[in-house]
Amino acid sequence: MAADLQAKYQKLAQEYSKLRAQNQVLKKAVVDEQGHGTSLKEELQMKDQSVRKLQQEMDSLTFRNQQLAKRVALLQEELVTTEAKVKKSKVQEAQERHKQIETELRERLVVLERDAVQHHDVVDGLKQKYMDANEKLQNDKANLEVKSHSLEREAKDCRLRAEECQQQLKNVHADLSRRLDQSTNIIQEKLPFNDTRLAEYYTLDVPIHDRRHQLKARDVSGQAVAFCQDLVGALLNFHTYTEQRIQIYPIDSATDVISPLNQKFSEYLHENASYVRPLEEGMLHLFESITEESVTTLETVVKLKPFSEVFTSYVCFLKKILPYQLKSLEEEYEHSLCTVNLQARNMELQSDMQKVTAIFEKLQVYISLLALPSTNPEMLLQTNYNVVFTQLAACLHSLHDVMKDISKHYSQKVSLEQEQPTITQKLKTTNDCILSSIVALSNVTGKICTFFSNNLDFFTAPSMYSSKKGMGVIDPLSAECMLENKKKAAAYIKSLKKSCPESVPYDEALANRKAILSSTESREGLSQQVQQSQEKITKLEQEKEHWMLEAQLAKIKLEKENQRINDLENQYRLTHSGQMPSIDSAQANGSNSTIEDLDCVEKDSKEPVRSTSLVGMLSTYMNDNEIPDEESREHLIKSHYMMRVADLTSQLQIADSKSVHFHAECRALAKRLALAERSREMLSEELKVANHNIVRLQDELTTTKRSYEDQLSMMSDHLCSMNETLSKQREEIDSLRMGTKGNAKKNRSR
Repeated sequence: MAADLQAKYQKLAQEYSKLRAQNQVLKKAVVDEQGHGTSLKEELQMKDQSVRKLQQEMDSLTFRNQQLAKRVALLQEELVTTEAKVKKSKVQEAQERHKQIETELRERLVVLERDAVQHHDVVDGLKQKYMDANEKLQNDKANLEVKSHSLEREAKDCRLRAEECQQQLKNVHADLSRRLDQSTNIIQEKLPFNDTRLAEYYTLDVPIHDRRHQLKARDVSGQAVAFCQDLVGALLNFHTYTEQRIQIYPIDSATDVISPLNQKFSEYLHENASYVRPLEEGMLHLFESITEESVTTLETVVKLKPFSEVFTSYVCFLKKILPYQLKSLEEEYEHSLCTVNLQARNMELQSDMQKVTAIFEKLQVYISLLALPSTNPEMLLQTNYNVVFTQLAACLHSLHDVMKDISKHYSQKVSLEQEQPTITQKLKTTNDCILSSIVALSNVTGKICTFFSNNLDFFTAPSMYSSKKGMGVIDPLSAECMLENKKKAAAYIKSLKKSCPESVPYDEALANRKAILSSTESREGLSQQVQQSQEKITKLEQEKEHWMLEAQLAKIKLEKENQRINDLENQYRLTHSGQMPSIDSAQANGSNSTIEDLDCVEKDSKEPVRSTSLVGMLSTYMNDNEIPDEESREHLIKSHYMMRVADLTSQLQIADSKSVHFHAECRALAKRLALAERSREMLSEELKVANHNIVRLQDELTTTKRSYEDQLSMMSDHLCSMNETLSKQREEIDSLRMGTKGNAKKNRSR
């Protein structure tokens, strides 16, 4: 059994070795067939190209043959026409030629006659023109003679005036020389200090404030901030979408593991915001430092140095990711699906990325050069400012050109990748996003280079300091001191321009001293004025109410009179119409009315009589013997209105007194608030000065610390050298001692 198993095992091993050998052969055959297939594909493409060329040549030959056939037909027609012409008789040709010559000569004769008539007319016109010109010249000659005489007289007058002016000039020159001597003596004797001799002192002078220049600088920096924001957004999108493309092409990270190089490249690209965002923040800080009150030059713009440092860090980021970017593109065109055209596009993109990094390095160099005057002005001369700005503009133009090339090459690459059958929708959207970000970069770089070129004259214009006589290189510390002096001078001029308050007479000021100190006004005068005004108001209100009542009473009387007139008219109409009422009925009606009136009177005597008006309700009681009349009603209404007016005037007086009191308190609080604001401003200025002193002391402390540390390091080095020398001397002494001991032992042994 064991032998059978061993035999089976040997057979299986032999078959396995045969199959393994066949597998290697098949693998080799498959690889060869694949290579052969690719070569056949290339040959097929070449054959297709040759067939297309041959078809084009056939088309061109057929077109040329058609042209030659048309040309042969035309030549045959011309040959037929020439043969027909030759057949004509020579006697007809001579006659036709004679007639043609005769007609040509006649036409020429007519033309010559017309020209002769025109020449005669021209000659007559020239003669007349010559006569007119001769007369005009004679008149001009007479006028010029008159003018020459007048000019001679004026020349004589001018000579006399010139002599007088020369005499006056001599006198003025003598006077000015005398004044110059006096002023020079005064300057030499009285002038204690001349700050124009030394440039270090001259830089501390407050320059003339060019507000237009500052507004222009503010506007330009604002536009630069907007362009920088657009550039930052485009760069963020480009780096982010590039990271997204690496995760899905040529290997999708969702299904397989991407290469270590792409993983590292993705990690670096993931950090792009920490390098790109500070560019916008640095430009914003630079924009905020440029105000209308400041003086903007390369020496005073201290916020340009932080922006230069941020830009340097971004350039280092680009240099760090450049090798990974190039290797990533190499991995793409080493992929099996990458065609020859895609490889060419990737190689173009590689060269474009190298150009972009090189241009950003140049920009970083020029921006750092522009930031030098605010920290170390001796490193960059003012004469080189124009060169730096011009080179910076050229770099921006080259950056725009490279971005346009990248946009073109990447669009070609995207179009080629979309033709592949294995492309995914995720890769399509990512490619579109990257292409849109590249287009945005191209647009914003174009806007930036156009903006910089348009404002290049403003950037390269000489500053107000360099135009001053004796002005040298501005130190940043002196520029800061100059700005402080400018602020102090502006505050002093502002204090001088304040209008002086109106002066108060001395007696009145003494009389109102207590009121001024307590920030309140005299209440007695105000109360008297308020009482007088209130009395006038009450009188006017009473008169108004009185006349309103009179008007109401007159209106009531008018209504009664109109009613009576209407009754009389009705009676008159009845009498004339013949319908006279009977005496019995009238008496009966009268008796009934009198009875009803008596009943009403009895009822009214027991109940109060109520009268309503706009201001309230009046109620009065009547006795049995009293009958209300118009006078009693008027008296009641008048007394009611007087009471209401008195109440309203008292309320108005109380409100006025409260308003006067509140007004006085508000004035006092306003004055206290103004004093508090002034004290706050003074304290804020003192705080700024103190902070400035603290910063200056901190700088001095750091410098002293550095110098002390340098001294300590030098002392430590010196001590180390001394220790080394001492150790060497000790070694020499020990060696000498050992030598002496050896000699002593030898001597003893001897």
